[in-house]
Amino acid sequence: MQVVLVGSGAREHALAWRLARSPGLTELHAAPGNPGIAALGRCHPVRAEDGEGLLSLAVTIEADLIVVGPEAPLVAGVGDELRMNGFPVFGPSADAARIEGSKSFAKEIMRAAGVPTAKTMSVARPPCVVKADGLASGKGVFVCRTAAEVDDALQAVTAFGGEFVIEELLEGEEVSLFAVTDGRRVVPVGAAQDFKRIGDGDTGPNTGGMGAYSPVPWFEDVDALVEQIHQPVIEELARRASPFVGCLFAGLMITDDGPKVLEFNARFGDPETQVLLPRLQGDLLQLLFACAVGDVAGSSTAMSGEAAVTVVLAAPDYPARSDYAGAPIDGIAAAEATGALVFHGGTAVRNGMVVTNGGRILSVTATGSTVGDARERAYAAVDLISFDGAQYRRDIARG
Repeated sequence: MQVVLVGSGAREHALAWRLARSPGLTELHAAPGNPGIAALGRCHPVRAEDGEGLLSLAVTIEADLIVVGPEAPLVAGVGDELRMNGFPVFGPSADAARIEGSKSFAKEIMRAAGVPTAKTMSVARPPCVVKADGLASGKGVFVCRTAAEVDDALQAVTAFGGEFVIEELLEGEEVSLFAVTDGRRVVPVGAAQDFKRIGDGDTGPNTGGMGAYSPVPWFEDVDALVEQIHQPVIEELARRASPFVGCLFAGLMITDDGPKVLEFNARFGDPETQVLLPRLQGDLLQLLFACAVGDVAGSSTAMSGEAAVTVVLAAPDYPARSDYAGAPIDGIAAAEATGALVFHGGTAVRNGMVVTNGGRILSVTATGSTVGDARERAYAAVDLISFDGAQYRRDIARG
């Protein structure tokens, strides 16, 4: 099977790593890919949002499946253009991807589907959460416990442009819950917990994610919650003639009143994918293809008994800036020699050397018999990698 993987981040590198292990794969192509993905397949200089360029690539290589990793091209509708030309696509249409592209639309869908979520507030007053309505790369959510924080949030959210949503502040533990779907049927994938803030102890601004671990020991209701949360949303979108094909990711808050949805995302998570795929058993390629062609009947997933922990190495000015370029990176091979997986997120090759090229530079993942064991191995690998100004949290998956 000829596969095109769209995207260039650590999530896409993790997907490429797992797809490359499928016996059904003939050749893996990436658009545009990254230096890590280049070791697994052919990278092409086509931007993820370039629908015409992706279509030309798909035609040229006679693609059997196109997997779209990031949210921006999905919301922009690249999946629609590819589908209209007869290519199976794992990733929702632009209409269905509004579940992530618009917080207000997601609220409307959840209300119609009867899915529990945070209440919407008409006025921003503490405590509350202020969210940019559109895409914000994980940086458009502001938790406000004081009037000063509300003022700062309102000023910050306007920088994203467009509308914003104000919600009640929910208290509890957060968990990311994933399922894949063919637009009608839903297959649970698994759960992970990520660490959104830049600093240890959940301090500082939100980021796209600084690390994750799986399984989540206190969270065991994966199948039941997918049936309660994902399935009604999929049915509601289908009822509106906008069937969702791809990965539906629910960010949940486990409150004293039960689980409530904080947000939906229209794709695999980053960095959650980096801990889910090393634990996933079975053939990922066949599962994604079954979704894309509308037939997951009889498909199922299982997770290994191992645990996985991912630690993200970020640029010195991240998340304020995501354009840290040109700093040489040392120690990747040494980290991989320990058995860890090093997924490239923001890297490039210059003069034969891997250098920084983004905000979240690398995701280092290790597995072990327990979360504690995986954590120890992940940090041992992280300590072997260096670049100027590297920053990472020291408390990922700490018990």
